[in-house]
Amino acid sequence: MEGSEEYAKHFSNMKFYSITQSSFAHRDALLYRNIAGAVALDYCCGNGEVALEMAKRGAKKVYGIDISEVAIKNAQELAKVQGVAEICDFRVMDAEHTEFPDDTFDVIHEYGALHHLELKAAFSELSRILKPDGKLVCTEAMRHNPLIHWYRNRTPHLRTKWEVEHILGIPEVNSGGTYFSVLNTRMFHLAALATVPFRKASFFRPLLAALEAVDSLILSIPYLNRLAWVAVVEYRKPKKAAK
Repeated sequence: MEGSEEYAKHFSNMKFYSITQSSFAHRDALLYRNIAGAVALDYCCGNGEVALEMAKRGAKKVYGIDISEVAIKNAQELAKVQGVAEICDFRVMDAEHTEFPDDTFDVIHEYGALHHLELKAAFSELSRILKPDGKLVCTEAMRHNPLIHWYRNRTPHLRTKWEVEHILGIPEVNSGGTYFSVLNTRMFHLAALATVPFRKASFFRPLLAALEAVDSLILSIPYLNRLAWVAVVEYRKPKKAAK
């Protein structure tokens, strides 16, 4: 129940999302550019928030798939409430073996789902259903920062041990190069993490802006950028399997 000790415990990590504006802004710039008239997929869509936004921004047709029947029902209801039900098609579906034809989508969005899947199967399927000139935009937490990983291991109520062990790293992100010819990665949120304790303070916004400027410098340095919390990755030019 909201307001209860159990609710507070379960959602205690939400405080970290107070600093994610820059990674979301970069993702949105990639995702919504040329979205008008596109056929789009929200891959492992949850309640479909991004799918709904793509529809409202002018996509011709938006599909959302998830393994959760509850999430899909929620997405369908939200589409009705927000007036985009005719554009959106939400389905319960296996993400590693979708029912879509080859070369279906102009744009595919994925957020925080790849580490739940068999990665080779997921990348292979995403490559198959993406159009040759389409783009796949992924946002994933990274595993390389020892302090962040220590926190994950200390908060088992927030995620399973299996999930912690399968959080992606740079090698997994780069393995997408087997299935896509173009891969653009940008890392986010290292110094900015220091602002989380001050998220309710009056000086939070200027402090965050200052440390994001620091991040823009240090996260451009190879190897040091591995310590970032989040990666936003754009994959293009899918390598199609021989027929």
